Order: sequence, then C-alpha cells, then structure tokens
Amino acid sequence: MLTRIDHIGIACFDLDKTVEFYRATYGFEVFHTEVNEEQGVREAMLKINETSDGGASYLQLLEPTREDSAVGKWLAKNGEGVHHIAFGTADVDGVAADVRSKGVRVLYDEPRRGSMGSRITFLHPKDCHGVLTELVTAAAPEATDH
Repeated sequence: MLTRIDHIGIACFDLDKTVEFYRATYGFEVFHTEVNEEQGVREAMLKINETSDGGASYLQLLEPTREDSAVGKWLAKNGEGVHHIAFGTADVDGVAADVRSKGVRVLYDEPRRGSMGSRITFLHPKDCHGVLTELVTAAAPEATDH
C-alpha cells in the first residue's frame, strides 16, 4: 500500500543555487544532504511537511556527480526540471512485486539504497504514463543521518 508522496525529484545543474532558490522563494530549509556514489548524484532533501503515517514529504534536488549517471543523462536531454515522483510505502518489496504482477516494469530486481538510508526501486516511465516513478521505504528513524 502506498501511504504518501514521499518526494518529488528535481534535476538541477547547480545544487547550491537551486537550494538557495527554494530557500529564498518558499522558505524551505535543507533537511538532509548526501552524495550517492551508486546513483551518481549529490542531493539535498528539503522537508515540506510531516505526514499522518509518521513520514514526511520532501523536494529532492539532484545534481549529477558524473555525466554518465541517470540524472546526468536526463539533464543533458531534458534540462532542469521534475525528474521523478516517489511514493512512500512500508513495504517496497511487496508493492514492487504487486505492480510487477500487473505488467509494470520494475527497474531493479532488488531494491537499492536511497536517500537517508531508504530502500528504493523505480518503475519504468513508459509503463506509468511518461512519469518515472520511485517506490520508497524510509529507514527507521535511528538509521537516518542528518
């Protein structure tokens, strides 16, 4: 079961300038930053609000650390903008198996490590009406690192 919009991923060329835009324009503050070497991105998570299931909703700003990363290739083709939407779930494995059984291509055989210690997988945009969709199970609160 999906419980919330976990985050909206926004690809950008300059993470620091993009963070400053969201801070100055909307008052959003950075909740977490990290470099994910496997995904080839430097990212900032800006918390928007808490949710009724104990999670939160974020904007995830993504700057590629290398041109051959998925975000780097996407930026080269599309420019800055919304890259993906992520839905939160307590069971990324179960939801991924369920949507796979309905004919939606799941991009990873096994979930991978995502932001703040989460477990993630992606659904193919061609099977989701053109939207790259991420499924996220947040890490337990003690496992996150601000």
